[in-house]
Amino acid sequence: MDQKLLSIMACPNCKGPLKHDRAASELICYADGLAFPVRDGIPVMLESEARQLSTQEREKH
Repeated sequence: MDQKLLSIMACPNCKGPLKHDRAASELICYADGLAFPVRDGIPVMLESEARQLSTQEREKH
């Protein structure tokens, strides 16, 4: 994921910052506890496509 693009992207729900998890191909919003998938280099910023972070994942941050 391009760092320039990542720097201007925000969570569609809370408008907060996103962290890129390269290994999982996800953009993570810790404020909302959501992980948005990145498919073929394209972020899918739909809440219906996001997965909920586990309690352990949220505690890591």
